[in-house]
Amino acid sequence: MSRPPVILLIGTVDTKSDEIAFLRESVEHGGGTALVMDVGVLGQGGFTPDILNTEVAAAAGVTLQQVMETGDENTSMKLMATGAALIATQWHLEGRFDGLLALGGTMGTDLALDVANALPLGCPKVVLSTIAYSPLIPPARIPPDLIMRLWAGGLYGLNRLCKAALSQAAGAVVGACRAQAVEGDPRPVVGMTSLGSSALSYMKKLKPALEARGYELAVFHTTGMGGRAFEDLAQRGYFAAVMDFSLQELVNDLAGSCVSAGSERLLGAGRAGVPQIVAPGATDMVDFAAWTRCPERFAGRAVHDHNRLIASVCVDHDMRRSVARAISDRLTEATGPTCLLLPTGGVEQWDRPGEALHDPKGLKAFVDEMTHVVSPDTVFQPVDAHINDEAFAQAALQVFDAWVAAGLVPAGVTHELATRAVA
Repeated sequence: MSRPPVILLIGTVDTKSDEIAFLRESVEHGGGTALVMDVGVLGQGGFTPDILNTEVAAAAGVTLQQVMETGDENTSMKLMATGAALIATQWHLEGRFDGLLALGGTMGTDLALDVANALPLGCPKVVLSTIAYSPLIPPARIPPDLIMRLWAGGLYGLNRLCKAALSQAAGAVVGACRAQAVEGDPRPVVGMTSLGSSALSYMKKLKPALEARGYELAVFHTTGMGGRAFEDLAQRGYFAAVMDFSLQELVNDLAGSCVSAGSERLLGAGRAGVPQIVAPGATDMVDFAAWTRCPERFAGRAVHDHNRLIASVCVDHDMRRSVARAISDRLTEATGPTCLLLPTGGVEQWDRPGEALHDPKGLKAFVDEMTHVVSPDTVFQPVDAHINDEAFAQAALQVFDAWVAAGLVPAGVTHELATRAVA
């Protein structure tokens, strides 16, 4: 950056004045400037913040006195979270700060997650928390680009452990702001989902084909956070089009798996009117942590151990039918061009003959249900191939090319024009 980064520093000044003051000094020592927002509800702190707690309450449509009089700390902090998120969103739009740094215990972390989720993907976000990455935090509330740091030994007062955590968190957010790259690439971006490159491999064929057409491809790994990032960017209109070919997170959400992108999966692009080509990649299985037991509901079903972190269990036929209905229902909410490609030969590598999750009867149940429930508003195209076959990639390109020719997707930018723009 050509100027010192400005950091929005959020905390409860009434109870953590010393810690926030140390954080502010640490930001400044790292070459940044801190704007302190006080979200405390117990009164005044040891110094005057840049954004008073009365202003935060007012942004939520109440007075600080009303917040204090709720008589319930959970209600009070939810009100302050609303106000803090609204102020942060507006100030970021106005360019008043570059990155977010928040600290807290469970209360402060709860509030910080609301603020972090209100800010766009790419805005550096660091949360210093006593419950960093704890199972208490549902995956759906963790912004996909969040940096968390455990606030070890920091519950009450400054000490050497606490200072180490505070200074490192300050350095992380200042460094993240300085490291932001400004791209001049004029090529439209196509967003794609995939489950790694072994279960699903179509992007190996589609990436060079799309680049040759003048597009940049961004592939998102659908293991929870990847799908959240994909949905966030799609909803904000970042993509010229999407190829959402890995819907395994949707299945995880329906089954209650911890590997979740939240309940809004397969809705962002459609609601935003972004042209979307969809396929049911990896919808035959549910992920679970490999170091735990297989979900009881699927006990006895075939399991693929991907590594020591994640394993996948083949779902039953009733679940596959319900997944087909869920896909159809979500696609009906689309306001832009929507095409569903249905690879009738299989939906991921491990369902091929001889592989651990091969289940031809389950695939037939899914295909039959999908064929009957797909909405007339959705362009429906069965593909007599496996999702990893060349024929599937070519079918996707045919739909994409037709949309470009019809003006539904912006035309790509040639290599020559892209080079000139960057230069």
